[in-house]
Amino acid sequence: MEKIKIIKMKKGKAYLFIDGTNLYAAQYELFGPQKYLDFVKFIREIEKEIKVDFDKIYFYASYSPKPKRPTKKEKLYLKNEALFYRGVKKAKNVIFFKGYRSKTSGREKEVDVKLAVDITDFAHRRMFTHLFLLSGDADFMSALEKIKLLKINTEILCMENKIMFKGVLFYRTTIISFTGRKIFLKKIRKKPKIIRLEKKNLIGEC
Repeated sequence: MEKIKIIKMKKGKAYLFIDGTNLYAAQYELFGPQKYLDFVKFIREIEKEIKVDFDKIYFYASYSPKPKRPTKKEKLYLKNEALFYRGVKKAKNVIFFKGYRSKTSGREKEVDVKLAVDITDFAHRRMFTHLFLLSGDADFMSALEKIKLLKINTEILCMENKIMFKGVLFYRTTIISFTGRKIFLKKIRKKPKIIRLEKKNLIGEC
């Protein structure tokens, strides 16, 4: 009889998966076109606040298409986006997956699917013991449910303006706040942790 190969869990591995397009949209909404989030400092602060060192960071995003004749507003947006993603690539242990945009609709392609497939695949291969997902998109709930069956520690990280409300119901959740605005979660009994970061220490100028 053929022996079944059992893959043992690697000890103490914490992987962070980031829905990069969601994160970029959140920071742009918070800080505007003239400022952008310094990703390296941002990750350092999160690690300090939640007391973890990420062994690897998987970042999934796509660049916005450049119009033939961009307006001033579009130029500012594209510059802001480029600076933000350039900062992401400077961070240690980052694997940057670049998706693409549809030429007809402009919609993002491959990114969400690749992220969901990777976290499910890596979990089944026992590549980490702790999974952190930074996103406000509830579309990833199905992937997280599959991982839950493997009894892997899972935590969701959300920006204050991109909260995965459905995720808060089932997973340990940390909300990252820059503004200090009150976050209303009246119908949710299991309250998430809220960490407050100082904007002035984590922002770059365009």
